[in-house]
Amino acid sequence: MKTGDAILAIASGKGGTGKTTVAVNLARVLAGRDLRVQYLDCDVEEPNGHIFLKPEITATESVGILVPVVDEAKCTACRRCAEVCQYHAIAVLKKPLVFPELCHGCGGCLLVCPEGAIREALRPIGVVRTGHADGVAFVEGRLNVGEPMAPPLIRAVKKQAIANGIAILDAPPGTSCPVVTTVRDADYVLLVTEPTPFGLNDLRLAVETMRQLGLPHGVVINRADCGDGRVRDYCAAEGIPVMLELPDDRRVAEAYSRGYMVTSVLPEWADWMWQLWERVRDRP
Repeated sequence: MKTGDAILAIASGKGGTGKTTVAVNLARVLAGRDLRVQYLDCDVEEPNGHIFLKPEITATESVGILVPVVDEAKCTACRRCAEVCQYHAIAVLKKPLVFPELCHGCGGCLLVCPEGAIREALRPIGVVRTGHADGVAFVEGRLNVGEPMAPPLIRAVKKQAIANGIAILDAPPGTSCPVVTTVRDADYVLLVTEPTPFGLNDLRLAVETMRQLGLPHGVVINRADCGDGRVRDYCAAEGIPVMLELPDDRRVAEAYSRGYMVTSVLPEWADWMWQLWERVRDRP
C-alpha cells in the first residue's frame, strides 16, 4: 500500500468493539506525522466520529435519491412500471401508487413507461458534512431519521474521498449492505474485534464477507487481555494477520465516555496507532 494514496476501511462484525476509537485515533496520529489524512464517517445511521475529532464544519450538502412521480392523466394503468420494479416501490391498482421509501432510484419505471407518464423528483435522505480537525480532513454522512436505505448516502460520503492521501473509512458495524458499500474498493480492511464468543462469531461473518468481496484484511483485537484465546486461534488457523492487540484499560472507556481522544490520555496509544499503520502500509 502506498502512503500517498490509500483507502483504509475500519470495520467490525458487531458494534461496540472499538472500531471508531481505532479509526479516529489512527487518523489523528497520521496527521500528526504530517501525512495527508481524511476521516470519513460512513456509519451514517449513528455517526459519532465528530464527538472525538471535534471538527470545524465548513459545508453541509443535502443528498437525495430520484423517485418516480406519476402523471395520472397520462397513465393507462398498463402495469409495466410495477412489473419492472424489483423493490415493489410502485404498484398499479385502478391508479398508480408510489412508495418512495422503498425506491432505490434505478429509473427503470421511467424507461419502460410507454406513455411518458413518469418523471423523477429528488427526495432528500440525509446530509454530508465536511470540515477539518487538527490536520484531519473530515467527512460525515447523517441519514435522516426513519430513512431505511443508507447506501446512497454512504456513496455520497465516499465521493468526497481525497486523492493523493490516506482516506480512513469508518464503516457501520455488521455485514449488511451499508458495510459492503463502505468497504468496496478499499485497499485494505481492518476488522476490529474482541476476544469473546460473540466477537468471534461476528468476526467469522465479517471475514467471510471480505473474502466474498476479494478484499485484503487483517484483525485488530481490542481488550485483548480479557476473554479467551479463540479469536487468536481462529486467525492463526485461517491465515489472517493480527495487526495489533490493544489492552483492556478502564482509562480508555473513561476517555471515550467523555469524548476525549485516547491518544491524548494514553500517549502509548500514539505509538501503537503508528505501528498499526506501518504494518498495514508494509504488508506483503
